[in-house]
Amino acid sequence: MNEPMSDRGPAIDLEARLSLNDTFRFACGPHVPCFTECCGKLELLLTPYDVLRLRRRLGMTSEEFLDRHSITRHRTGHGLPEVMMLMDRESGRKCPFVTSQGCTVYEDRPGACRIYPLGRASTRDRSDGSHREFYFTVREQHCKGFLETTQWTVREWIADQGMEEYNRFNDLLMELYVLKSRRKEITLGTQHLQMFMMSLYNGERFREFVFKSGFLKKFKIEPELVASLENDDTALLEFAVRWLRFALFREPVLEVRSR
Repeated sequence: MNEPMSDRGPAIDLEARLSLNDTFRFACGPHVPCFTECCGKLELLLTPYDVLRLRRRLGMTSEEFLDRHSITRHRTGHGLPEVMMLMDRESGRKCPFVTSQGCTVYEDRPGACRIYPLGRASTRDRSDGSHREFYFTVREQHCKGFLETTQWTVREWIADQGMEEYNRFNDLLMELYVLKSRRKEITLGTQHLQMFMMSLYNGERFREFVFKSGFLKKFKIEPELVASLENDDTALLEFAVRWLRFALFREPVLEVRSR
């Protein structure tokens, strides 16, 4: 699911499922009395793609961003670590990138912020592997955006907020969470969890692992993919998910070279 978690107790109606063609009324901006209130008193999950976009926006390495702007939560329902935004406690746990004028990283804001006031649930059917998703509204008591008259379809909102690539990478991450939940016979130790964090959240170190170890000698990787992994951060992140499916959950998604 893609939605920020708040202390204010948002009303989430999972029964009132929205399709891409369903409509809702909402608007946000400086003209709305509650502008930026949703950016405080919350816990905000950062996905690997969120971190990638934010650290490039800020001109930081992955390690610099994680050290300065995140904390890691290890006790999770699915058993894999989660990265959370480090909030500014002195200002009421507000996002460090929000001002009275709005978000200073707006073009690269996290997916949970983009999709608000919607949430999204995504699953795969066990029988045929088909992808299924639905949306729902997240209504917080302070929010006046629902009183605005602008009407959207869910499809229009997703496109307007630039969610397509965020949803694609969120689905890849969710597949790892699902694998961890389903593969009860697999125990992940400290080194496995460190591999998970490095591969998904530290692109520079994962790239070194791919190119400066014996990785490419051990695995058959398409030459075109190898070339893209050198410079394309999103291709590298997508490959990191593939690697973790192989390394942590023994899925046959990589081919080992014969000796």
